[in-house]
Amino acid sequence: MFTRKTVSFLRSLKRNNDREWFRAHKDDYERHVRGPMIEVVARLAGDMPSFAPELIADPKVSLFRPYRDTRFSGDKSPIKTAVGARFPSRRFARGEGAGLYFEVAPGWVWIGGGMYMPSSADLNAIREEISSSHPRLHRLVTSPAFKRACGEMSGDRLTRVPRGYVKDHPAAHYLQFKQFLGSSEYEASFATSPAFYRELLRVFKAVTPLVKFLNQALLDRVTQGPILVDEPSPRDLRRSAPLPPAAAPMW
Repeated sequence: MFTRKTVSFLRSLKRNNDREWFRAHKDDYERHVRGPMIEVVARLAGDMPSFAPELIADPKVSLFRPYRDTRFSGDKSPIKTAVGARFPSRRFARGEGAGLYFEVAPGWVWIGGGMYMPSSADLNAIREEISSSHPRLHRLVTSPAFKRACGEMSGDRLTRVPRGYVKDHPAAHYLQFKQFLGSSEYEASFATSPAFYRELLRVFKAVTPLVKFLNQALLDRVTQGPILVDEPSPRDLRRSAPLPPAAAPMW
């Protein structure tokens, strides 16, 4: 689906990142970049229901616009030099929850998923789920499929266990995470390989249990009924002061 012209176009765009050049080469973009991406998303729409029926694979939802929002960025390059697609859960509002994602860039292919920048409330809910269900997350991210596809869970971490949890908590390692990602990275030329789509599916299948774990933690927070007792719940007792606010999630 992707060809050498896909990667060549993205590399040319990186060297000529301005709106006039992009407008002059818009047909090439549609033919070699956006068109193949739509084909991949359409194919995933047929395959993903077998392992992730709650995730959306639809070009209208999954594809990003090529233009960057430069209002609050020091980088004023107007065009994204990578083409990516996200696959969010239909159970959340746009931009919320965990999901799957892949992108083709001038220098790499990235395939994976999880949560890139959870809000403070979401991060607290995930940590509560990690604490109360340990060692469930450990089993998910050390499963043979996950380890073969991603190695180990990645993401920014605190240097210490967050406040509200004991230092020797059995899930201390996972409570330190601020991002929850499973991924695999390849050379840019891999996008043109006959094995690309097969590998995309393999990694997505391996990461989906992590995505489901994270989304269930968020849904549990939303659907939890009122506590009909006067004393605080065990979850409230574990809460510390709220963490600093984070930006909206990528997916």
